[in-house]
Amino acid sequence: MDKKLPSIFANKIDKKLENNSRVCVTKNGEKKEVPKKEIKMDVKDINKKISGIFASPKYVYKVSVTITLKDKIITKKIIGKNNKYIITIDNELIPIEDIMDIEFTK
Repeated sequence: MDKKLPSIFANKIDKKLENNSRVCVTKNGEKKEVPKKEIKMDVKDINKKISGIFASPKYVYKVSVTITLKDKIITKKIIGKNNKYIITIDNELIPIEDIMDIEFTK
């Protein structure tokens, strides 16, 4: 059973494909821009991610994370949390409800 299978032809893609992600055409032929929606994670998902950070082997006393807030992206060292806030090493309180995403800093 040492038969070689025929190769499959695959065309090269040398341009960026957007697949109508920015423009839609209405019934009467007008082109309209589609606004990008901000994707906000559920507070329960954020709490799971935060709990995962504190339960990870990388966390001993403080861990450096990148936090995406509603209006900016910040990098902080967090040391703890309570029901409503993340506590940074600078004694700053960051409201969990304002957090869009949180991940380890690389």
